[in-house]
Amino acid sequence: MASEGDGLSGLTVDRYGDWLLVQLTSHALATRQDLLFDLLEQKLHPRGIWLRTEKGIRDLEGLQARDGLVRGAQPPRPLFLDEDGLQYGADVVEGQKTGFYLDQRENRLAAARYLSGPKVLDCFAYSGGFGITLAARGGAKQVLCVDVSEPALQLARANAELNGLGDRLTFRKGKAGEVLTELREAGELFDMVVLDPPKMARHRQSVSQALKGYFSLNRRAIDLLPPNGILVTCSCSGLVSREEFVSVLAAVSEDSGRPIQLLEVRGSAADHPVSVSCPESAYLKCVIARVL
Repeated sequence: MASEGDGLSGLTVDRYGDWLLVQLTSHALATRQDLLFDLLEQKLHPRGIWLRTEKGIRDLEGLQARDGLVRGAQPPRPLFLDEDGLQYGADVVEGQKTGFYLDQRENRLAAARYLSGPKVLDCFAYSGGFGITLAARGGAKQVLCVDVSEPALQLARANAELNGLGDRLTFRKGKAGEVLTELREAGELFDMVVLDPPKMARHRQSVSQALKGYFSLNRRAIDLLPPNGILVTCSCSGLVSREEFVSVLAAVSEDSGRPIQLLEVRGSAADHPVSVSCPESAYLKCVIARVL
């Protein structure tokens, strides 16, 4: 279930095998959470239901909800899942979102189709989804995964080993912007750069600042691409429209003097439907572009 897009605004339910991970982003639904949990148990018969609360939503909606087990047994840590034949361990208790970026699964495969060289930089790598897919399905031989979180990098490293790709992925802790600058100063080049940052605009007043952040990241990223290199750049900020995000890339192209060709402008998978009455439900933008 994908919140606004499926007609039940304020409720997200992700299923990981026998466990359900629930997010409530509406005060109205939060006051009815016991009823919702009853219905989920009756319809889906999970071993357990774990409640996750999106960062900042408690204050925005005045929610009293707290993360934790609400029904049944606690999920294992990590909880293992299969995506396109690849295995991942996910931390559904403390990891990002509900533990794994399920909405990016089709975009990971799409990016792999455009990789034509061996060297990849994966920024905001989290648990390694893009990097592992690009190694396993795109043939990447050297993938540098960057994340500011040491637990995330530990999970990504374990996932790389789990899929027999430990010799192809390396890991670096640091802030993406700083690492991008350091790599440029070192003269590094990559055949593909992936940017998948967390939500950068949580309210309308922060959209302008978020657009500046997207510009800064993408401007630094293209300096690491040779002619015809591929940029995979994402935004999960629902308040930033697709048009605004593409406009950022136009500004990057103008500032750098390098043409950028849009190959695909993608969204989330089909199980994350978009409501025509709620533009913010088209929250995920994944642009695959060629930088000339």
